Amino acid sequence: MIFDTHVHIWEMPPIAPIGPTAPGWKSKPDEPATAETLIEDMDANGVDRSVLVQTSWSTWDNGYVADAARRFPDRFVAMGLIDPLDPGNAEKAKYWARARGMAGFRLHPVYYEEAVLTAGRNRALWQAIADLRLVVQVHMRPQHAAQIGKIAAEYSVTPILIDHLAYPEIGKSGWLDAYRPVLDLARYPNLYVKVSDVKGRSQQPFPFEDVQVAIRAVYEAFGPQRLLWGTGYPGHHRTKHGWLSLADELRLVRNGFDFLSDKEKLMLLGTNADRIWPRTPVRSA
Repeated sequence: MIFDTHVHIWEMPPIAPIGPTAPGWKSKPDEPATAETLIEDMDANGVDRSVLVQTSWSTWDNGYVADAARRFPDRFVAMGLIDPLDPGNAEKAKYWARARGMAGFRLHPVYYEEAVLTAGRNRALWQAIADLRLVVQVHMRPQHAAQIGKIAAEYSVTPILIDHLAYPEIGKSGWLDAYRPVLDLARYPNLYVKVSDVKGRSQQPFPFEDVQVAIRAVYEAFGPQRLLWGTGYPGHHRTKHGWLSLADELRLVRNGFDFLSDKEKLMLLGTNADRIWPRTPVRSA
């Protein structure tokens, strides 16, 4: 089982809306990156399933990724965006989960100066997520670890996934000490870390040995059972956005991560993710 936990797909108007969710958002795509393009990429590289992550330029309307997961249920799982500033976000989360089949949501504490995850107005949102047994992924940096820890402790039934290794600042003086709050989150058993955007963190060529120092630290703190593999974009969009091709993302794990056993590589590439997103998720109302 090869299971990619982080791929962005999108369509353009009139098929699907394009517009901001992130404060200060200015850029927008110039072409679509479709579900069909992703399936071609997956098939060419032996990837069984992928998690579709709503992009920050596709508005709060998660319809395209939700519908793609409905059209290809054996290949896709959909993770949407939910607005942490919206007072009605709990009801919207229920709608996207119950009516549209979404498996969970991505939240972006990196985009806000306030501690949006732990804001009192979002308690109903977190309770809805817990009641529905949804998954949450967080786009964060080490300075947001305190928020993540509070939520992980209070909503221990909710799997919380840390995107992109939480952006360790490799090469900066004292970076590992600054990264320690992320490693300390390992004490919460419902927290997982995505080993993704490795190239983007690195100042060295493939296989990015400088970033592997951080990956080894995460491995030692969280254990191999809580690491997830994610890539980025479908087809030519991968290299267009500065990421590795899907073939090279797989090669990086299989040939570049010498500190992992063969069994642990399989865990990273899919076994762990398959536990989080089973093919027939069971949710309570």
